[in-house]
Amino acid sequence: MATFQTIGLIGRLDNDHVVETVRELLAILHARDLTVLLEDDIARLVQDPKVEAADRRTIGERCDLAIVVGGDGSLLGAARALAPHDCAVLGINRGRLGFLTDIRPEQVGRKVGEVLDGKFRVEERFLLDVEVNRGEEVIARAAALNDVVINSGRSARMIDFDLYMNGHFVYSQDSDGLIVSTPTGSTAYALSGGGPIMHPELDAIVLVPMFPHTLSARPIVVAGDTEIKVVIGDCHPYVSCDGQVHLTTAPGDVVNIHKKPHRLKLIHLLNHDFYAACRDKLGWSNRLAN
Repeated sequence: MATFQTIGLIGRLDNDHVVETVRELLAILHARDLTVLLEDDIARLVQDPKVEAADRRTIGERCDLAIVVGGDGSLLGAARALAPHDCAVLGINRGRLGFLTDIRPEQVGRKVGEVLDGKFRVEERFLLDVEVNRGEEVIARAAALNDVVINSGRSARMIDFDLYMNGHFVYSQDSDGLIVSTPTGSTAYALSGGGPIMHPELDAIVLVPMFPHTLSARPIVVAGDTEIKVVIGDCHPYVSCDGQVHLTTAPGDVVNIHKKPHRLKLIHLLNHDFYAACRDKLGWSNRLAN
């Protein structure tokens, strides 16, 4: 019996190669007589009468596996929609970096077959919930798998804010902004900002100041269940989730950030190695013989 019975396919729309890979996946899944749901927009391009078109919420509710074809950005967007549901996620890399989507297009036939045969392991990745509060009212909510970034949205424009963690005042800061990152996001924007690389299995959050107006401000790594509060000063910064969802704020607003109760089930092949991915994606040197 197959490990997965109902498969959802999600694809990036602005890449013709994605449609090619989706068609290849459909052939593999049809050959195994598996039930397939295809995301609405990509279904209009593929036009397969054997599959049902569905939105991401329906895919999350009905599928035990969702295969995302695109780059890491595509998987980030899918993860935020699918994490509340008991639906595992597998990424096919049709983007550039591919930290999360680690199956290359030329490997689809063999590697997806291995996953369908039960040869895989599951990594659980936590997400962040963010709320913007104005007085007693919650005016905006969103989630992030990689990071929550608070900044002015303008180049070289500083903001000011007060930072609290678990109710304790940490500091007041004038800077270009603040990156609050999960371990998953530690190899993304937080890394560019000078933050540490965190292994995906860590239950921790890193806060990385962006060009702070003091030489003593450094990244801080805290426990994953830390309640983070940012009180906005005399400025109107944006709150960006995974660089894809953007919330606006006003002076005096409070941004609350904490771990989401739901976790993303990310599928990896049995031979997946985080450090090998770092060597490959980040260009680390390698003296060991292959």
